[in-house]
Amino acid sequence: MFSTIRAFLILDPLVLLATALMGTVSMMVSFFDSSGRTQHRVARAWARMLLWIAGARVRVEGAQRIAPGSSYVIVANHLSFMDIPAILAHLPVEIRFLAKRSLFKAPFIGYHLRRAGHLPVEREDVRASLKTMGEAAHMIRSRGISVLIFPEGGRSPHEMREFREGAAYIAIKAGAAAVPVGLEGTRQILPMGSLHMKPGEVVLRIGEPIQTDGLKIHDRHALTEELQRRVAELAGAAYRD
Repeated sequence: MFSTIRAFLILDPLVLLATALMGTVSMMVSFFDSSGRTQHRVARAWARMLLWIAGARVRVEGAQRIAPGSSYVIVANHLSFMDIPAILAHLPVEIRFLAKRSLFKAPFIGYHLRRAGHLPVEREDVRASLKTMGEAAHMIRSRGISVLIFPEGGRSPHEMREFREGAAYIAIKAGAAAVPVGLEGTRQILPMGSLHMKPGEVVLRIGEPIQTDGLKIHDRHALTEELQRRVAELAGAAYRD
């Protein structure tokens, strides 16, 4: 009972305030920096704020496998809305992510996502999805940034969902390494269906990057299976409850 009252009276207003403040700052700087780099720094600061407000203690394992400033396709499991803050705050690369198109239609949020350089995905339109994935691959090659993808297509309430092939497609087309990432603990901090955060520990495990040199588009299924196997191992006890 006390934790619910604390969340309602203190944590939730702080989250809204931090999001509104940093969202406004990000929007303003976008008019002076069209590359999105400054917005990414603002997003990292916002992510750290949310983790601090929630009382989330993040332990990172395998950070040495990521070369700062390099470009990757980051492939992670999806347990909670807190996954993105945990990754943004602790991976030393500039990140854009693919999100469902409905988010880009939301007032303020959608406009902000476009200004920041994130990409909308139309899941029901194959042609549109292929176009978006091609844009993501081009962005990785031409701008040296990384793309974050949750191949399950959404948060998983219980067992890990089967991975979709988009992440593997983008990595192969971009010639970029695919980095498996396993998250554990974010679901306990912000469960599905809840708006109230709780303090706790998050473990973010970074696996060995999988090089895609020499792979062809028809290899995407095998790469997807390998990514799912590695992410499941890295996620540890996240799906054992």
